[in-house]
Amino acid sequence: MKSRDAGETAWVLDPILEIPHVRAAVLLTRDGLVSGYTDALSQATAERTAAITSTVQGACRTAAAAFADHDDAEIRQIVVESDHGYILVAPTSHGTCVAAYGGPEVRLDLLAHRVHSQVARLGEKTMTAAPRGGQGGTPV
Repeated sequence: MKSRDAGETAWVLDPILEIPHVRAAVLLTRDGLVSGYTDALSQATAERTAAITSTVQGACRTAAAAFADHDDAEIRQIVVESDHGYILVAPTSHGTCVAAYGGPEVRLDLLAHRVHSQVARLGEKTMTAAPRGGQGGTPV
């Protein structure tokens, strides 16, 4: 396993690492808490990355809404290009987010496709999870 997970997140992150030149990935909640991260990151770096990613998402939602002259906007993806490489962030519809980092040589189209495929799989798994009961969080 290539991911340090807090649960069962390796199945989300490991396929992203199969893309050549992808160096790291993080699964996080919308409010910036780490759910899982790859071995290339320390826990402190994963937590810092998640907090920053959460802030960037909020700023991008606000900017997108402002440019469109609307009260709110949902972000589908955020791409940051730097001299060190690319960061691709893809939120899910259920409050989590996948962020991946690839070097300058990474094929951004392949990275985006894989990240969005994993986001879709994550959504499918969430939708098929057993419903929770009202007491004690046990399945009904």
